[in-house]
Amino acid sequence: MNIEALREYCLAKPDSEETLPFGPDTLVFKINSKVFLLASLDAQPLQFNVKCDPDLAIELREEYPTAVLPGYHMNKKHWNTIIVDGTISNKQICRFIDDSYQLVSKGKKK
Repeated sequence: MNIEALREYCLAKPDSEETLPFGPDTLVFKINSKVFLLASLDAQPLQFNVKCDPDLAIELREEYPTAVLPGYHMNKKHWNTIIVDGTISNKQICRFIDDSYQLVSKGKKK
């Protein structure tokens, strides 16, 4: 997966929006004004943060120790940083995004 495919996948989610609140180097995708994914435009390989169930977050970090890390600049309990280096399949990456979107979209609408 590359940044263009990631962007298209996120924007295909119902009511998702793309913003740049932290400057031109970080894409932020939101649902109901709440962040579900942040992606660095500078990082090589591609990496992004997604929200995750705390118990699952730990399991994923153990399963993919070099590709799933505690969320960079985020709450380490609820967010993971995903390194797209070929370790994780695109299908699994999409599941991470779907889970994050679902967790965030369950919150109250603003």
